Amino acid sequence: MTRTHRLFQLMQTLRRMTPPITAQSLAYEMDVSLRTIYRDIDELRGLGAVIDGEAGFGFTLIEDATLPPLGFEDDELEALVLGLRDVAAIADPALVQAATSALAKIQARVPPKQAHRLKHAVLDARRFRKRLPIRIDVAALRQAAWDEVSVRFAYRDANDVPTTRAVKPLGIVYFDDTNMLMAWCHLRQDFRVFRLDRMDELQVTDDSFRPHRVSLLRDHLARLRSEDAHRAKVSTSGDQSLS
Repeated sequence: MTRTHRLFQLMQTLRRMTPPITAQSLAYEMDVSLRTIYRDIDELRGLGAVIDGEAGFGFTLIEDATLPPLGFEDDELEALVLGLRDVAAIADPALVQAATSALAKIQARVPPKQAHRLKHAVLDARRFRKRLPIRIDVAALRQAAWDEVSVRFAYRDANDVPTTRAVKPLGIVYFDDTNMLMAWCHLRQDFRVFRLDRMDELQVTDDSFRPHRVSLLRDHLARLRSEDAHRAKVSTSGDQSLS
């Protein structure tokens, strides 16, 4: 492995691993000596990388605008193309525009050979199932989740029963035929999911629930996984009883 390639791999490892990263962990991951790790860290710092930490405490890579952009592996480019084109196929207009812009920026900043690979990628994403129209501003809903403020909206359930809901927006999940808001519902005092195509009259409030979005979302996802596991267990038990 050349020195340049080793430095590149070290930067990638610092980006990928959870900081602070001990020199011992880096040496094991890179299959080099501790002495080499310390020397390479110093060299990266000399090239402009801002790397916090020292021997015995671990290292944390802090992004630095003066550091030249790193390249991508070919498979990483394919993954980016597929992901961004999928966003363009399923997301709200603001995200569709952002995905298109991001792809153009990446294409402009990678080497010519990889730019050609991006332009003529072998992967694509399409959705042929027609979705019901969404009447709310999804970008405003996403921003409310980031800002950790509650929202209100009119809602009609599967039986077309109308209600008005005030919720803490936690995240949005994109399915094949619809988009779902994961939220904590003030009315039900519990986690709920809401179809975006059944929402109307979205209002963003000043009611902050910071800094609890991440912990609430983690709890909501854990419950969903538990419910899925329970359904799978019941289904398996039923199949065995029929055999």
